[in-house]
Amino acid sequence: MSFNYVISGKIYDRSWLSISLIYYDILMIVMVFSKLISEAEIVLRHLEVLQAVLEKQPIGIFKLSDILNMPKHRVRYSLRVLEQSGIIVPTQYGAMVKDEGYEKIEQLKADLEKIKGLLAQIEEVIKKF
Repeated sequence: MSFNYVISGKIYDRSWLSISLIYYDILMIVMVFSKLISEAEIVLRHLEVLQAVLEKQPIGIFKLSDILNMPKHRVRYSLRVLEQSGIIVPTQYGAMVKDEGYEKIEQLKADLEKIKGLLAQIEEVIKKF
């Protein structure tokens, strides 16, 4: 006995639907990987800005832009993210790392270890394909 599915008035057998769902799942995974890469690039930019602030504080947007060879709008956005994360504080002289910011930086290091562990697990799964 064969099982069929009706989708939008069309009849499909189980094998076609299974293949379609697998294709959809793979497509979703590819999209998630693409988004992950994009987000990782943004995180890297934020960390580069943070590193420069740590080394040159207090420092303003124009100087950061010159040092990092990065457009001012990107520097401004990264500074806003770092400020909203409680890592830096704007001053009249430029951005500075908050006292509590150093604790948050240590937390970032711990989070990075978790991410590395997850990436290792993902790599092991992908190797089995």
